[in-house]
Amino acid sequence: MTEPKYPVARAAALRLEQQCAHLAPAGTPLPSVEEWEALLQVAFWASLRREEGHWPKVSLALLAPERATRPLLFAMPVALTPESLTRIAPAVDRPGVHLGTGGMYLWGTTHHLPPYCPVVEVIAPGLLVVKSSRAEAAGKFVNLAVLEGDQLKMIDHGTAALPDCPAMLTPLLDLESQFRVEDSAGTLIQLAVSMRAHGRGGTLLIVSGEAWRDSILTPMPYAVSPPFATTAARISRVAGLTAADGATILNERFELLAFGAKIVRRRGAAQVAQITLSEPIEGAIPTVVEPAQLGGTRHISAAQFTHDQREALAMVASQDGRFTLFGWSACDDRVHARRVESLLL
Repeated sequence: MTEPKYPVARAAALRLEQQCAHLAPAGTPLPSVEEWEALLQVAFWASLRREEGHWPKVSLALLAPERATRPLLFAMPVALTPESLTRIAPAVDRPGVHLGTGGMYLWGTTHHLPPYCPVVEVIAPGLLVVKSSRAEAAGKFVNLAVLEGDQLKMIDHGTAALPDCPAMLTPLLDLESQFRVEDSAGTLIQLAVSMRAHGRGGTLLIVSGEAWRDSILTPMPYAVSPPFATTAARISRVAGLTAADGATILNERFELLAFGAKIVRRRGAAQVAQITLSEPIEGAIPTVVEPAQLGGTRHISAAQFTHDQREALAMVASQDGRFTLFGWSACDDRVHARRVESLLL
C-alpha cells in the first residue's frame, strides 16, 4: 500500500530550505524542497511502523556519499521507502551513526558529517527532529525544527535577542551563536541533555557570588570542597547528581558546589505568585501563569529561587521529558520560565 500524504512535510520543507540556505555559506550543497519533502514523508510513515515489535530510531543525513568521510557504502543503493527504512533502522541505531541519503535512495552509513549538513532523526512514533551539524564541532548539532504528528514547530532562536534574556542563555537560544560557540553553549546543552536522559527529574542551579546561600537550607548535606570542575568528560557525572533529591549547584565557571540542596525562600522575600511562560517556537505567545501550573515542587522552588536570586539561572528536568529554564526578567519584573525541550531532542 502507498502511504497517504503527510501534509506537514511540504510546509516544513519550504521553511527548512530557506533556513538552511540562510545559515550555510554560499556554495554549500543543500537539499531541495522536493528532497526535504520526500525524506520527511518517508521518515514520518516509517516512524509509525514496527520491526519485530520495536519502533524504529534512526538518523538520516542528507548528503552525497562523496561528501562523507570514510563512509560505509552499499554495493547497490537501497530505495528510500518506509519499509526499507524500518528494516534497516535496528542495524544503525547507535550513537553517531547516520544513514546517508541522496534523492530517494540510501547509499550507506557515516560517522563524520561535513559542516552544515542537514539531519533528520526519527525519535519516536510520529516524532521527527531536524538538525544541522555545526561548523567546527564534530558530532554537535543545532535543532532547527520538530515535527510531532500534525504539528510543525520551527525553533525560534530569535528569543535570545530579547532584552531580558540572561546572558548565559544567549548561546543556548541563539541559532547562529550555537554554530560558533563551544564553551557555555556546549556545556549548557550537554548538561540539559544528560539531565533529561536519566529520566528521574532534577534541578540544576547556576549561581554567582555568595548571596545564593541565603536561599539554601544549611547545613547542605552534600557540599563540595574544593569546587569540582565540570569538564567535557565529567558532564554526565555532574548531571547525574541531579537525580538525587534536592538541587545541584554550579557556579558561573560550571564548578560543582553542592548537590542534594534544599531551596528555601530568602528571609523577607515575597512568595512568587506569577511567572511568564514562553517556548522558543515560532508563533508561540508568552503567557502569565502561576508557578504550580508548570509542575510540582521542583518548578515552584526554582521559580522562587530565581525570584530571590536574580543573577541566577535554574534548570528543571521533569520525569516526562519537559525541560524548563528559569531566570529573572527585568522587562516583565517577574520570573521568566522558558520551555526548551524542543532544543534538546
